[in-house]
Amino acid sequence: MSDNQAVLKYLCDQQASMTGLLKDLVLMETPSTDRDSQLQIRQRLKAEFEEIDYRVNLVPGRNSGGHVYASPKNRRRQQPAQLMIGHCDTVWPIGTLETMPLELEADKLRGPGVYDMKAGLVEMVYALRAIESLGLTPGVAPLCFINSDEEIGSHESTRYIRALAQRVDRCMVMEPSLGNSGKIKTARKGVGRFEVIVKGKAAHAGLDPGAGASAILELSHVIQKLFELNDPEHGTSVNVGVIDGGIRPNMVAPESRAVIDVRVQTQADAERVEAAIHGIESVTPGVSLVIEGRIGRPPMERTDQNQQLWRIAQELGEGLDLALEQGTAGGGSDGNTTSLFTATIDGMGAVGDGAHAHHEYIYLDLLPVRCALLTLLLLAPPLNN
Repeated sequence: MSDNQAVLKYLCDQQASMTGLLKDLVLMETPSTDRDSQLQIRQRLKAEFEEIDYRVNLVPGRNSGGHVYASPKNRRRQQPAQLMIGHCDTVWPIGTLETMPLELEADKLRGPGVYDMKAGLVEMVYALRAIESLGLTPGVAPLCFINSDEEIGSHESTRYIRALAQRVDRCMVMEPSLGNSGKIKTARKGVGRFEVIVKGKAAHAGLDPGAGASAILELSHVIQKLFELNDPEHGTSVNVGVIDGGIRPNMVAPESRAVIDVRVQTQADAERVEAAIHGIESVTPGVSLVIEGRIGRPPMERTDQNQQLWRIAQELGEGLDLALEQGTAGGGSDGNTTSLFTATIDGMGAVGDGAHAHHEYIYLDLLPVRCALLTLLLLAPPLNN
């Protein structure tokens, strides 16, 4: 029996066990903003990794629930390493299970966080279990990093991710696949958030409007300039998602603000749009602008090294009768960061739909197959010999 067949058979035999672990993780509600909610899942993941002879560090967080770093105890000296990365936090608040319960419906498992991305964590654990149980030896040591602040920008964990990415041969991001066809994400848009604060001057709107300087009028001009930066053909979107301002209808508004979401496909576009936003100047007399923000997640581009890793995954997929395709995601992940330093592919997690949506689900019958793909990728030789 070939390694492909042995790995797939082992994981298909483990499907019930994989499902059990996934259900346990989903029942642990873990919103990013609730630090205490992360304790139980981190302890459970620690126990899972320790069962397969991994050394586990629970990395404390200051504003987050902390992170999990696991590495093999038997790693050889000077052995190259590879990184699997995922997150245990979700967008769903405590109590979501009451209105969005964990449910098994034919071949679909539904529940908050099941697709994004607790199924990816299960794949991570069981890929390592398969390697251990089948007596296989990866030439590249698999490391694991799981953070608890990805859904809110990975502000605390990015420094660890950057450090790890610079030390590894490649990185597999266990975010869910792209769409029902299970596409691997080989590109992601960069994501930025900006805020424009307009300072004007208050005056009575009826008695002496000329004595004021309307922050709302100026904001209307700023918004038009922001929307002019949209370039759908090149994948650039600039969206003013929140505005507010003014005090009363009979007052010239002394202050207003806008919050802007930016998505870009290349680093060149990131630099251009960021400079354009910070370069906006006021046109209304007596008004000033304060502009803050940046592109916080750089784009994940289809670099040569990323495409090399993608082709290996595609070839391994063929051996599992998977006709894999690559795709571009509009949202960011920690793969945007790792791609700056090492070969990265994303969307290695479950096939399903409904990330951040009430219909969130995965296809359970595809879970062992996706996990087999990950396992075979972990057994691949180093890219940089």
